[in-house]
Amino acid sequence: FTRQEVSRSPMRTVSYTCPFVPAEWIAAHGLHPARIVPEPAGLATLPGAGEGVCPFTAAFFNEARSAPPDRAVIVTTVCDQMRRMSEWIEGERNVPVFLFNVPATWESVTAQRIYRSEVERLGRALVQWGGRPPTEEELSRTILAYDAARSRLRDLRGVLAAGDFSKAISDFFRNGPDAACLAAPSTARSGSGERGVPLALVGGPLLSVHFEIFDVIAEAGGEVVLDATGTGERVLIPPLDRRAVREDPFGTMVDACFGELPDAFRRPNSGLYIWLKEELERREVRGIIFSHHVFCDTWHGEARRLKEWSSLPVLILDTNSGVLGARTVSRIEAFLEVLK
Repeated sequence: FTRQEVSRSPMRTVSYTCPFVPAEWIAAHGLHPARIVPEPAGLATLPGAGEGVCPFTAAFFNEARSAPPDRAVIVTTVCDQMRRMSEWIEGERNVPVFLFNVPATWESVTAQRIYRSEVERLGRALVQWGGRPPTEEELSRTILAYDAARSRLRDLRGVLAAGDFSKAISDFFRNGPDAACLAAPSTARSGSGERGVPLALVGGPLLSVHFEIFDVIAEAGGEVVLDATGTGERVLIPPLDRRAVREDPFGTMVDACFGELPDAFRRPNSGLYIWLKEELERREVRGIIFSHHVFCDTWHGEARRLKEWSSLPVLILDTNSGVLGARTVSRIEAFLEVLK
């Protein structure tokens, strides 16, 4: 544990942003897991004026430092900048912070054991933060509730406009099975049903301000039929075997959270391309927009490989902490003109 994990103050909400954090585990302990999509933040608020800091990392730091006192934070080692951010958050405020070690290698038994032990260690921290250890029945019930919610969420694909569907995913990440979008989705597709050029949006997590890209694409004559960003469908755990959940809820949860999410940071990262190939073909995608944050080494390094791997046209965009600029909008418009 870090020095803050011994705090006995009860925490109602546990904030995190990495999809490899098992939300069901937090919820089963009686706490509220909130995977946040942060608002943009000025880099000047960071130590050292934020030189070389990824905009997403800066935004997460800003949200963590301004969180209410009943909040705890989980940071993972998936990103080196986020790992360092855990130290900055602790130094800035007296906020309980848990540094969760996610092995980059994922096909070995040793890596699976490390991840399992980290989930168990997180459970002890959750108890320190005011939670209670769940029974197997409570954990099973929570896992199945999240699994059913993800199923309802997937049913909204095609019912909602592309941008609204991706926002619904973020709503689920923040609020879990109680997300308003799952109870009564209010924004259905409009128009005659004519679809734009089918595109995939691939890359790391989006800031809240960057969801405007879906509207920009739609106005240019395209449609995102696959949101493969770090805040989209790519990080939704696939449907679970309900029988396996009832027989071994903890093991099933650990295997699903660690083994079923494709990502660029994984070694090998072949799972990302296997998943992409299947989804691109299934949805008849005609072009890929690859988006990564400035100073994100992991996804920046993946751009060239994706372009060489894919037989589809690829547009590479880098984003900062602000809204999409005129140059970016023009590049998207030009990309769609070529595909029409």
